[in-house]
Amino acid sequence: GKNVFALFKNRGWEAIIADDLVGNVFFFLSLCIGGICAAIGLAFNEKSPEGWFDNSPNPGSISSTCAGLGFVAGLVLASILYSTIASAVNTVIVCFAEGPAEFEANHPELSRRMRETWLESYPDCGV
Repeated sequence: GKNVFALFKNRGWEAIIADDLVGNVFFFLSLCIGGICAAIGLAFNEKSPEGWFDNSPNPGSISSTCAGLGFVAGLVLASILYSTIASAVNTVIVCFAEGPAEFEANHPELSRRMRETWLESYPDCGV
């Protein structure tokens, strides 16, 4: 919350919050998975046996219904999965901001690699 924003502002890391690269990448991946599931829905409609959808209220729109349901199902499931991973990434970043000395003491090699990578992406952040 407010403490995290204050911590990032004190360290000069406002750009990290503004970028939200992880969220944007995972949103795009969720859309791609939704598209793949829509294609699977269309394939299901094409490969279903004759007469499978004869009792539907509007047989002409079955293809779009299968594709739409596939897209929504894929998008929702991928969003749930990726939001969990994005939360974990954000937690690591906040922990790195709050306790870099502890990270260095317990995991010196990982700390060095994270600092180097961080400085490549955000050279003015003051790590």
